[in-house]
Amino acid sequence: MLTVGTNAAEVETRLANGELACPDCGGVLAPWGWARRRVLRSGAGVVRLRPRRARCGGCGGSHVLLPVFVLVRRVDLAEVIGAALAAKALGAGTRVIAGRLRRPVDTVRGWLRRFFARAEQIRAYFTVLLVDAGVDPVMPAATATPFADAVAAVVGAWKAVASRWPDVGEVSLWHLACAASGGRLLAPSWP
Repeated sequence: MLTVGTNAAEVETRLANGELACPDCGGVLAPWGWARRRVLRSGAGVVRLRPRRARCGGCGGSHVLLPVFVLVRRVDLAEVIGAALAAKALGAGTRVIAGRLRRPVDTVRGWLRRFFARAEQIRAYFTVLLVDAGVDPVMPAATATPFADAVAAVVGAWKAVASRWPDVGEVSLWHLACAASGGRLLAPSWP
């Protein structure tokens, strides 16, 4: 899996021009069919998607090119999951969050548990990103829980990136988190 932009035509042009690199070996990716169709849930309805597949000319590996708003192995878009994580960081309970987002309680509980299980690694990863990207980085204040600390680090990294590259500032908080994690923010293999 490789996280790419949201504009399919732009991604297709970059792929055809050899501008996308293999995340495994750095080789040039070339078009190689399509992945299966997916129906994803946004806050406003359903998003239908058929991601592009690419093959590396160097190592021969194939990669699915997921838009930056999609997390690996999740039916809900990054914005929906991010809203749940932010609400939990502010102290909301699982049932309240599930009700607000109109999602099953078990689904929301799964997101929160996965994030909580690696909150310290996520906090550390995004704090390093904050320091590396920030011109004059402002570290987030400590919060009451490791979960909230991790969410604060994600927000801090987003602010640092937005201040350093204003054009990137147009990218939402959870799209940045998705891109920085390669879509694997809640995947078993990350960080």
